[in-house]
Amino acid sequence: MSPAAAAAPGHRPEPPGTAEPPTPPEPAGPRRPLRARARAWLCSPRTTLLAPVLLAAMDSALVAKGSAPWQLALSALSVAALLARRRLPLTVALLTLPGAFFNEIWLAPLTAVYAVAAARPRPGVPVACATAFALVEFFHWPFDPGLFELSRDNALYGIQSVMLGAGPAALGMLARTRGELAERVTELTAGRQRESRLLAEQVLTAERARLAREMHDVVSHQVSLISIQAGALQVSSTDPAARDGARTIRELSVRTLDELRQMVGVLRAAGGPGTPLAPQPTLADLPRLIGGSGLAVTSRLDPGRRNWPEAVERAAYRTVQEGLTNISKHAPGAPVTVRVTARGGRLHVEVRNGPPPLRPTGPGQDAPLPGGGHGLIGLRERAALLGGTFTAAATPDGGYALHAVLPAP
Repeated sequence: MSPAAAAAPGHRPEPPGTAEPPTPPEPAGPRRPLRARARAWLCSPRTTLLAPVLLAAMDSALVAKGSAPWQLALSALSVAALLARRRLPLTVALLTLPGAFFNEIWLAPLTAVYAVAAARPRPGVPVACATAFALVEFFHWPFDPGLFELSRDNALYGIQSVMLGAGPAALGMLARTRGELAERVTELTAGRQRESRLLAEQVLTAERARLAREMHDVVSHQVSLISIQAGALQVSSTDPAARDGARTIRELSVRTLDELRQMVGVLRAAGGPGTPLAPQPTLADLPRLIGGSGLAVTSRLDPGRRNWPEAVERAAYRTVQEGLTNISKHAPGAPVTVRVTARGGRLHVEVRNGPPPLRPTGPGQDAPLPGGGHGLIGLRERAALLGGTFTAAATPDGGYALHAVLPAP
């Protein structure tokens, strides 16, 4: 305790043995990354290639110590040949046998026999190499005169030679079998994943079909009621404007039911054979679409050529259809301009409306029609799939504009 602290007023000295324990040192960092790096280094191809070569070099240096120069050359050849054991395992095994015969080195021929067994899918060649090494090890140079005597030492020496040849061969075949099993397990795992993905797609297809049926039952019923009411109004009304409006509503209802039937058919078909579908709308159907919209539309339809791809024409039709539908919902009575022109090998589709007229608000007025913005998202996705662009934004005068640029593939 410092003198200043002791002289401070109100300070009570701590009794012995009650001082704060020293802060324990922070624990060392996790060792797992270090172990993982060490394991990765040990299992790397370069390490597994060079480590047996270094061990075989040490073995040859210890065994061939004080030997003749030609014996040292055979040992060096056996060690150097191990560098090519992955590409030429059988040749390397043959090159290591002279060193084993004249110098009685072990690690180089053992490594070569293992490489042959790990590379050859059939056991014939590994067994032959293991037998050759066992014979070379048993009848090594110089020959022992008592080698052919029936004795316990010769029997044990023969068993040792056989085990030296069979051990690396068995380990090599075991490693090769393990690798094949790992590949098989990987293939089975990939197959299981494909089956799971196909099962998920089948479930999704069944769900789409169910949703299609429910959508058809609900929407078609409502649209049919609208069509019936419009037909009744067309027959009973004496006002020409009301009769024309009722006729337009009935035509639009019939067209909506037809398109709904086509869409439900596509969802339920799920890529299989089904009933033939009606032709998809094209640029030639735009005048009829604009005329039946019930809006004051100023149109300029100049696609330039008549052989636009089907997907481009269908995307242009859906763009105009969605634009007119949105205007009918949110800006009825506003002036509308539709332009379909070709410029620079691209089809430009523009649907623009001016500011909507002011409508009275209050009780008894019509509620605005619902809209979730999914139509614009679908148009943007259509244009993106074709490699084009789609923009939708408000105009400075208070209106709204859709503009799609669709390139010809």
